[in-house]
Amino acid sequence: MTLSPRRAVLGLLFGLAASAHASPDPDLARNLAATCTGCHGTDGHARPDATMPVLAGVPAPELMQKLREFRSGTRPATIMPQIAKGYSEAQLELI
Repeated sequence: MTLSPRRAVLGLLFGLAASAHASPDPDLARNLAATCTGCHGTDGHARPDATMPVLAGVPAPELMQKLREFRSGTRPATIMPQIAKGYSEAQLELI
């Protein structure tokens, strides 16, 4: 049985579409979030003498909104705008 070029291309496109919807690497979220631990602590609590906000217990939608604001420059801060600009929307959602 020979495959027509059209069927081969369609098969390739369907295969690529399926792989794009594959589940994300479970370690990716952890590795991305590891960047946050230097300032915000491994449990979401910064050092008591630090000026960084506590992240533990903050609802995910609120964190996402703040990260988007940092990335767009509408939320002023010292370092977070530069950090947030380094992540895609999908990466921020994983974090």
